[in-house]
Amino acid sequence: MADFGEILRHIGEFGLFQKLLLFALSSPNLFYPFSFASLLFVQSDPNRHCNTDWIRRASPNLSIDEQLNLTVPREKGRFSKCLMFVPVDRDIDTIREYGLNETTTCQNGWVYEKTLYEATIVTDFDLVCDKANLLEVSQTVLMAGILVGSLLFGPLSESFGRKRATQIPIVLAFIFLITSALGPNFYLYLASQFIVGVGGGGFRVNCVVLATEWIGVTKRSLGSCVGQIFGALGQCILAGLIYFIRDWRVAQWVSASPMAVIVIYIWFIPESARWLLDRGRTEEAKQLILKAAAINKTIVPDSLLTKIDKKKTVEKGGIRVLIRSPVLRKYFFTITLAWFSLNLSYYCLLFNMGNFGLDIFLTQLMFGLTEIPADILCIWLLEALGRKLSLMSTVLMSGLFSVLILAVPRDNAVAITSLATVSRLFLIWAGNICNVYVQELFPTSVRQTASGLGAVAMRIGGLLAPLLNILAIYHWATPTIVFSSLLLVSGVLTFLLPETRRTELPDSTDEAEGRSLTPASVSRTPASPDSLFSSSSLLL
Repeated sequence: MADFGEILRHIGEFGLFQKLLLFALSSPNLFYPFSFASLLFVQSDPNRHCNTDWIRRASPNLSIDEQLNLTVPREKGRFSKCLMFVPVDRDIDTIREYGLNETTTCQNGWVYEKTLYEATIVTDFDLVCDKANLLEVSQTVLMAGILVGSLLFGPLSESFGRKRATQIPIVLAFIFLITSALGPNFYLYLASQFIVGVGGGGFRVNCVVLATEWIGVTKRSLGSCVGQIFGALGQCILAGLIYFIRDWRVAQWVSASPMAVIVIYIWFIPESARWLLDRGRTEEAKQLILKAAAINKTIVPDSLLTKIDKKKTVEKGGIRVLIRSPVLRKYFFTITLAWFSLNLSYYCLLFNMGNFGLDIFLTQLMFGLTEIPADILCIWLLEALGRKLSLMSTVLMSGLFSVLILAVPRDNAVAITSLATVSRLFLIWAGNICNVYVQELFPTSVRQTASGLGAVAMRIGGLLAPLLNILAIYHWATPTIVFSSLLLVSGVLTFLLPETRRTELPDSTDEAEGRSLTPASVSRTPASPDSLFSSSSLLL
């Protein structure tokens, strides 16, 4: 049976076929950040007062000021946001003379004063006062959906292929992104956001694997980093989108429009030939290999086709392989802890960006703009320093800058935002490295299972982030202390992982355990960092 690395060296490690595939799989990441728009761009405690129009039955010509003075109690010199006087069946003169004393919670909703946005889920669904924590619940539900998507579609692709496990999530995300914009109540919105999360989580965990399995060893880091670059561009576009469209429902519709194109073309992406060979479906794999060679304008030697025709013993995969092998088990738990810590920290900072003190649109734009160079530099870093040293240094640096936030006065918004932005830059850097690393540590038979379960741990981190941020009510530093400590521990533990730079993707458990893992015999001169940048620019 031919080694797939040898096949890629003959058909082209990063030719037109791989570039088109990578572009097709990376483009949805441009719109993925939009699914967070309704959760990020909100005023969690907008200026408001209870709707007390009941008093206008007694006197229709009351001014707004007099209506509020008669029907809303004051708290610390301001009208209460959550209380009103109990309605009474009296004439207006009696109310003016004797006043009202008994208070209650708002009975007929709220009247919102001028806010930064025209409409948000907070104002549309009245997520204020005793329902204020439902905003964090909605964030948690979306993250729970991403977790379920990773858990469901990760292992599913081992049985049904990378192609189907990439296509179905995109369709789900598109349909329910529209449904969430139409939701008449908060609970339908929550259900829709959960399915959007399922689709997003399922797509992201599979698109990287599908792209990586078609790309040769010298350009493999592009399989992860280019998708992240598209995601960073999406964050910049998101800041502009919400700046000009301040109604969350309209923004959802605008976000869903370009995804309609993706839903159509995603059905034409190819299956992973490496997966087909691993499953013993050699004829289908050979047809795809010949198609890729034709697009890349290369010729597949007859001797190589003969090797492909030889049947390979199908190696069973699944979670049992990960648990049974002590080496793979060590790799899995180490990379999983790093992924969990990174995502917990990332979303703690992301969901808290409105509290940094700077303009939220500027903060969002800064987050996106700083991510772009981080993703581009990551391509060079992976080749220059290797996977192990790159991951260790970026995780530790993100933890260090997170700790430094605790040393800055809370009223210094510029310093806090700057440290959070730099920490987030290293978090993104480390996340990209994890995406590449996990593909190279595990054999084909369990690669997607390891990626899927690792993504589950990662999404658990994101799921816990809103809950961890709630602990700030007890002490503002608690969330930062927790996630920065996890980052420092994870950074130290990455020392246990092997270096996998410029090694072929392992096809068997023996290779993954290191008994047969040798540097790839590349027939061409290994790509320099400059050539990697030029290849990346072609995709942008």
